[in-house]
Amino acid sequence: MRIPPETPEVRVPRLVGLMAADAREAAARLGVLLAAPDRPDFHRTVVDHVVRQYPSPGAEVPLGAVVTVWFDRGGGEGGGGAGVREPRLPKPPPGGLRRELAEPGDAFEVLG
Repeated sequence: MRIPPETPEVRVPRLVGLMAADAREAAARLGVLLAAPDRPDFHRTVVDHVVRQYPSPGAEVPLGAVVTVWFDRGGGEGGGGAGVREPRLPKPPPGGLRRELAEPGDAFEVLG
């Protein structure tokens, strides 16, 4: 893309850590546009936090350039932080809690 020499350049703001609404406001104030490939409803997103951006903060871009942002995945979106689920080796012994806990006895039994 050819940029005319009279096009002013702006510095990309740091958007990581901001909520979506604040990121949109900061971008508009500095004259850059935002795109969020992982959020088709980005214009309605409010409280999700930006976790990554490109170009990086401080980069000089032409006025009106597009900055791409990505958001964290909330608990209801499959993110959850559960990590990779692999079989544990060695496998735990059978029996579950019954094997680990003693059978309940008399609650008022006096130990002596």
